[in-house]
Amino acid sequence: MTLFLQQLLVGLTNGAIYASLALALAIIYRTTGVVNLAQGEIAMFSAFIAWQLNHWGLHIWLAVLLSVVLSFCLGTVIERVALRPIQGGPTLPVVIVTIGLMLVMNQLAGWIWQFNVKDFPSLFPAGNIHLGAVQLPKETLGMLAVLVVAMVAVFQFFQRTKLGLAMRAAANSQDSARLVGIPVNRMLMLGWGLAAALGALVGPMVASQVFLEPNMMSGIMIYSFAAAVLGSLDSAAGAVVGGMIVGISEVLGSTYLPFVGGDLKILVPFVIIVGVLLVKPTGLFGRKGVVRV
Repeated sequence: MTLFLQQLLVGLTNGAIYASLALALAIIYRTTGVVNLAQGEIAMFSAFIAWQLNHWGLHIWLAVLLSVVLSFCLGTVIERVALRPIQGGPTLPVVIVTIGLMLVMNQLAGWIWQFNVKDFPSLFPAGNIHLGAVQLPKETLGMLAVLVVAMVAVFQFFQRTKLGLAMRAAANSQDSARLVGIPVNRMLMLGWGLAAALGALVGPMVASQVFLEPNMMSGIMIYSFAAAVLGSLDSAAGAVVGGMIVGISEVLGSTYLPFVGGDLKILVPFVIIVGVLLVKPTGLFGRKGVVRV
């Protein structure tokens, strides 16, 4: 039981990371219809910005918060400069632009900060909290708490604020939103900024757990994209639920299935995903489209 609880906590933390990036993917997909393949590189670039600000003398948390603000601005600039000129056109050019953006940001980070591995400062105190025989690392609990608060804040933003409701209206029907006076282009730009800011919070969390280098988000993005597909790309709640399922199944599968271990743990969530999509191709929270004739 002790092992199960400790592994469950690790799974929840991993799931929160996957869910946060999956939520960022869902935000952009719902507002623009674009799958942002560069989301992981934006998060990586933000982690480097936080590392650099800390290297210049800022406290690590102040550096992270400032990188979130800068990443929000970066996301709005990317939408305005790279995506808006081809908005409304065929899907393939948009996909190519996001792939190009991913490669450019990866190489730009390597050019500025080099491709060697760097240590990222810990964001939370070291040590464990003891609950009976269960040892809960403070860093893991801190990461889980921050990511959960961030996701709740995003949901409250979309549900409780006029700006969030305007963004949802623009996502549901751009033409109808324009008819009631909503500046759709501005909403799309804010959607990219919000997704980039959410990624900027995830990047330092990942870097503090493993290492900081330009390719650090590659594996994370595979899990996050899988989580978004599992829950449904057009559902924010589905992205979060999908992230949690992927994170927990990955950890528990590698712990309790001897033939899986650490080498094949990536197969466990993907087997679940394939099984779900065979039964419900639109994902757990996806809805069938209705075409009027």
